Amino acid sequence: MPKVNPDILCWARETAGLTLEETSHKLGIREARGVSSVERLAALETGKKEPTRPMLMKMAKRYRRPLLVFYMAEPPRKGNRGQDFRTLPEGYSETSNALVDTLIRNIQVRQSIIRSALEDEEEAEPLSFVGSMNISDGVNSLVESIKETINIDLGKFRSQHSLEDAFKYLRSKVETAGVFVLLIGDLGSHHTAFDLEVFRGFALSDEVAPFIIINDRDSRAAWSFTLIHELVHVWLGQTGISGTNSEKDIEQFCNKVASEFLLPEADMVYLNLENVFDFEEMKTLISDFANARNLSSSMVAYNLYLKGKISKDSWLQLNSAYRSLWQEARAKKRKKAREEKGGPTYYVVRKHRLGENLIAFVQRMMAGGTLTTSKASKVLGVAPKNVHKLFKTNIHAAKAGKIS
Repeated sequence: MPKVNPDILCWARETAGLTLEETSHKLGIREARGVSSVERLAALETGKKEPTRPMLMKMAKRYRRPLLVFYMAEPPRKGNRGQDFRTLPEGYSETSNALVDTLIRNIQVRQSIIRSALEDEEEAEPLSFVGSMNISDGVNSLVESIKETINIDLGKFRSQHSLEDAFKYLRSKVETAGVFVLLIGDLGSHHTAFDLEVFRGFALSDEVAPFIIINDRDSRAAWSFTLIHELVHVWLGQTGISGTNSEKDIEQFCNKVASEFLLPEADMVYLNLENVFDFEEMKTLISDFANARNLSSSMVAYNLYLKGKISKDSWLQLNSAYRSLWQEARAKKRKKAREEKGGPTYYVVRKHRLGENLIAFVQRMMAGGTLTTSKASKVLGVAPKNVHKLFKTNIHAAKAGKIS
């Protein structure tokens, strides 16, 4: 067996978003003979010491890399995250981007397995809507094309009992059209959670197996908006990542399409703020209007700003107020969940985040012998031993409101 390339040890750690201090602790490296844990890890990364196989296996697990990658001649090229549609805040951490890159590599592997399975079954039919339109076609044309393709009833969306039910309805329509929609907010622990400014949504455009990833740490009210936003990128044939903020024209366009899709301009006549000057009254009226339609209050306020009904300062103030209210509600919900016994199982939560379409697809391909348990586990993001347990889980057995 060839020796380990120390440059790759350093590269694997850095692209996993870990410092020497963090890693030495996570790998269980301790001070020995007056040499600190950090110095011992640095010795491995500079080639002064050769890592043992058990240590390499720990590194492979911690860095989320296959063991063989450590024996490559040089570090792999940086993964392609497509176009970067974000406007990142000053002083953002490169560690966050490293975590996002890890997620994107993971989703790309899942996508390639699904595409290969479809090709093996001779089901790899190109989806006509992927890359079918351009920005020059205009907002309304994109809205109508998406509505017609996914066959959505906006009235039914609005009549759902909760924001999560409304999203579930919209998601089912998008998935039926052939797009896989996943909810992912971290890489398996709260230590790897994705900040919304760094990652709110991601589209992996592909004519056979397009994927949309939504950061489920965002408010449930925002999920539907993000789903349509990313779906516009698929319609434009674009692979790329979006955050909460962007000054780029393409992101403004996708926001306009999502806003018009969920809240047509004709419906705005039912929200009259012409003689409303009190901020609290305005905030309440917008919230009531949004809640009655299973929409995000921030999105409605954004629509009002786009239509020139409120100023940019008012929109920013409203957005900040709604964000604070959501954070307070989320904190109370988490506290209540900690105090209560029970709650949804691991499998219920996993199934909710993966979506019924992906699970049904994997189950069908396994039944036909196209996917092995090992490949199915990679697509579903669970251990091989848990694949069949996931299939047997009834997600409807838990209240949707308790899934987080």
